[in-house]
Amino acid sequence: MLATVLHGPGDIRCEEVADPKILKPTDAIIKLSASCVCGSDLWPYRGLQEARDPGHMGHEYCGVVVEVGSDVKTVKPGQFVVGSFCLSDNTCPHCRNGFQSSCEHREFMTGAQAPYARVAMADGTLVATDTMPSDDLIPSLLAASDVLGTGWYAADAARVQPGCTAVVVGDGAVGLMGVLSAKQMGAGRIIAMSRHKARQELALEYGATDIVAARGDEGVAKIRELTGGVGADSVLECVGTQESMMQALNAARPGGSIGFVGVPHGVELDGQMLFFQQKSLMGGPAPVRRYLPHLIDLILTRKINPGKVFDLEVPLTDVAEGYRAMDERRAIKTLLRMQ
Repeated sequence: MLATVLHGPGDIRCEEVADPKILKPTDAIIKLSASCVCGSDLWPYRGLQEARDPGHMGHEYCGVVVEVGSDVKTVKPGQFVVGSFCLSDNTCPHCRNGFQSSCEHREFMTGAQAPYARVAMADGTLVATDTMPSDDLIPSLLAASDVLGTGWYAADAARVQPGCTAVVVGDGAVGLMGVLSAKQMGAGRIIAMSRHKARQELALEYGATDIVAARGDEGVAKIRELTGGVGADSVLECVGTQESMMQALNAARPGGSIGFVGVPHGVELDGQMLFFQQKSLMGGPAPVRRYLPHLIDLILTRKINPGKVFDLEVPLTDVAEGYRAMDERRAIKTLLRMQ
């Protein structure tokens, strides 16, 4: 089959690879309805994160089960499923406490930018829908696999409550999903930090009440101005740089909460600074599996439309253009349709 393979910085190819096979009795093979390029895929693409060459790319997925291992009990061939980018058994103590992304047997999904993919720990990772979803819902269900689940976790970790003031740092797909999530959780005011018109417009559509284009200290000053000098109750950090983390910390009020989900690159926090901030921090890889049943229900009942975050669609054979468009910020998120 054709699949996406990263051979080195800037060298992404669609090429022939072996079809996935059942390797363990807990595995499933799914035929993907769609996949996509993630913002985190750009780190190795840009050469800013070490990657083993060649690397099979893709960790966001939804589709139809075509084969299961002998121990798989909860999903069966013919069912439409959505899974998390973190593979988990959903039975260990961490999973039972809602942190499937810290599962004692955790694996990270790879190879999903392809027509077929192997999913380990299928019983603990995959959530099946009751019926086959309509085609127009596929992008939204795909978003639930990572960016929507991650944005939801950012809002949850930042303790977004009805009526609170929330700030979202980052206007990529996860940041936009954070806006959507904060709105669903009842935030009374949602300030999106964005400098790009198309992303600002989508943020407003998803529920943002204010847009702040400034960054760094200037951006924090604007947040202070908008909140009467107090700062935000909840801040969602959705980038992963030193600047974005400091912006998030400084935008929150004392006693406020920061949910950080941007994969960190070069982030260092001083202990003395943190001591006097008096703010809560929670983050890391999102336990998407915890939220999947609820998110799938919101999508299937058409209460949310996270699929609008995909503003470029290309066939798998043109995946290199999908990466370039996101790298050059010509696209928020690239959808890869499977034939």
